[in-house]
Amino acid sequence: MIVREANINDLNEILRLYLYLHEESIPDDTEHLRKTWGNIINDENHHLVVCEMEGKIVASCVCVIIPNLTRNLRPYAFVENVVTHGDYRKKGYATACLNYAKQIAKDNNCCKMMLLTGSKLESTLNFYRNAGYNSSDKTAFIQWIDM
Repeated sequence: MIVREANINDLNEILRLYLYLHEESIPDDTEHLRKTWGNIINDENHHLVVCEMEGKIVASCVCVIIPNLTRNLRPYAFVENVVTHGDYRKKGYATACLNYAKQIAKDNNCCKMMLLTGSKLESTLNFYRNAGYNSSDKTAFIQWIDM
């Protein structure tokens, strides 16, 4: 198992992996897609973590470091898009990605990490609890824009 940050050549494999998240199709290869990918890859605060097995990306998460004016100017980390390929679940690959993201947060002196999930499955919620997250400190609200 290799856990690392994504590189410019990983786009197509990550998009295929996202079909196991909530996407229904892979977006067309457009200028907008390439620009968005370039922005992600070149943003020093945007970390797309991947787990590779035998040369194939099997799990991933995103960790964004957000500068902050509170908590003694310590940034915080936001984790999103935690996903594992359906054939590779329950083997610790997503946990490895989350641990890598936690190290990124520590390296950036973050005061906390936050994660949102749309899942209501107790097994998924327990997965996040076992990874060190809790659902009692804060309440999350979402407002979708033009969906």
